[in-house]
Amino acid sequence: MSDPTTSAPEPEPEPFRVADENLGDLASTLAATMAEVRQHGVILDRLGSESEPPTPVAPADNAGPDAVAADAVPDSGPASVFILALGGEAYATELAALADWVHYLFLPVYGREISTTRPWCATWYEHPEAVARLHALWLAWQQLTDAEAGLSGPSTWHRDHLDHTLAQLRSPDGPFAACTTSPARPTHRVLATPAPATEDGAR
Repeated sequence: MSDPTTSAPEPEPEPFRVADENLGDLASTLAATMAEVRQHGVILDRLGSESEPPTPVAPADNAGPDAVAADAVPDSGPASVFILALGGEAYATELAALADWVHYLFLPVYGREISTTRPWCATWYEHPEAVARLHALWLAWQQLTDAEAGLSGPSTWHRDHLDHTLAQLRSPDGPFAACTTSPARPTHRVLATPAPATEDGAR
């Protein structure tokens, strides 16, 4: 006679399987999540690297009541977060963060097919205008996809920022005009810009 206190082992649960047609959606979601995590990391690094403002120094005894030492003015931080205002290591760090966003979110979602009417350049980071436009687009994306932007934030980003940037960036006479118009024939060339006016020409 079997022991009534002994229960039969429970059957193991069936393994969870994902349908093949859903794998693409999972990969896109994972890529977007990874890009967002990287961006938050860059922002945290940027905030952590900011030095605290110096302690104000009292003016000398022989100075007037309105006199303040030059080094006593608190540093308000960088004048601009726009990438063209950065240089050296700060520019390289910001460009790397921008590249993550472009490669893992912008291109997979908004890249569209390359054609003669929509050129693209794989080395877009060597085109100053492309870097400037994409960075401005990314800054707006960070602001308008934040929860504080409200429910209409993403729609505003598409209407006021994305559509215009795409029209300028990928137009036949845009910064990629001499670059790839067919995926089978990759091309890259930075177009010459007008030379700065000389002193003689400015007169």
